Amino acid sequence: MSRTVLLVEDEAPIREMLKFVLEQSGFTTVEAEDYDIAQEKICEPYPDLILLDWMLPGGSGVQLAKNLKQHEFTRDIPVIMLTARGEEDDKIRGLDAGADDYITKPFSPKELVARIKAVMRRVTPTSKEEPIEFNGLKLEPTSHRVSANDEAVDMGPTEFKLLHFFMTHPERVYSREQLLDNVWGTNVYVEDRTVDVHIRRLRKAIAKHSHDAMIQTVRGAGYRFSTK
Repeated sequence: MSRTVLLVEDEAPIREMLKFVLEQSGFTTVEAEDYDIAQEKICEPYPDLILLDWMLPGGSGVQLAKNLKQHEFTRDIPVIMLTARGEEDDKIRGLDAGADDYITKPFSPKELVARIKAVMRRVTPTSKEEPIEFNGLKLEPTSHRVSANDEAVDMGPTEFKLLHFFMTHPERVYSREQLLDNVWGTNVYVEDRTVDVHIRRLRKAIAKHSHDAMIQTVRGAGYRFSTK
């Protein structure tokens, strides 16, 4: 079955070009040209991914991404920000708002499709395995649930995959590059700083019962999951 992409872009020529590229690559495309129409289109059946322009009539793409991540039914929809802004601070703002990736205009159709496929791959549920537990922090791959001291913990799909990797590879230090390869996958257009953003989100999700201390920064080397 074809995967659906919601394309939120106010400039008609760019929207038409993107729609052509997406449909040539086998995606079904739903279009929205402003903030309000985008909100109307985010309903059941929900899109598999949202391509979201930074600047929109009626509101910003960053605000829309933040709103999506606050609601139960939309928070797991992956978002790729489209923007002419190439500054690092803007990229971090987009990622902090909940975007899963960020692509700066102009970009090649090939790169865009590669990024969409990469993001969709990494939000696909993890394969069936036994539950893993460390000091009251429990991850269940089959049901995609995480709990801390028997209390449910909410987190995004990328944070879940990151935690799953850490918990199945404890007491080892991984560089940002190694985490990108193992969690995001090879041949993926993602920057090293993306890892830091998702580590921060993961720590915040499990901080209530002080489990965030198990995700340790190893200066000059990377990150480690440890109960020590």
